[in-house]
Amino acid sequence: MATTDIGTIYAGALRNTRALEKQGLEQMERQLSGLERYPDYAAVLRRHVETTKAQIDRLDTALEAIGESRSTLKETVTSVAGSIGAAVHATAQDETLKNLYAGYAYQYDQVAAYRSLAVIAERAGKTDQVAFFRAAIDEETKAAEEIAALIEPITKTYLDLTLSGAKADS
Repeated sequence: MATTDIGTIYAGALRNTRALEKQGLEQMERQLSGLERYPDYAAVLRRHVETTKAQIDRLDTALEAIGESRSTLKETVTSVAGSIGAAVHATAQDETLKNLYAGYAYQYDQVAAYRSLAVIAERAGKTDQVAFFRAAIDEETKAAEEIAALIEPITKTYLDLTLSGAKADS
């Protein structure tokens, strides 16, 4: 049985987390074009797009520090998966609500990834990077809380628009 060293595990965790962030960034950017009737939601996504870009930069720095590059294949696969998910939601009448739910869950997926990455970094002796990963945990938790605060108001707006005959998802 082949053994894997901590450096390999750390590099893989960095690439996986980067791919997760790129997928999230693409999904948020796609969603923004359909949120004219939901300005509060759009504002949260716009802020988190900028946060996500900074997180990707920090992950790139961590990868460069260990002599690794990002995984183009993994990014392509997660991008395709994200596109399929967005396309499926786009065909639904309640696209905004489904994206809201998925976004809420996705933030906690990222929290878990960064919590794990922080532990792996510590074990790999990359303690200089741990603070960046802990900061990302706080950023993702804040985004999840902002999205959670929107669930009821967005649902009410969706209902008002849909029941009045207006197009709710545009």
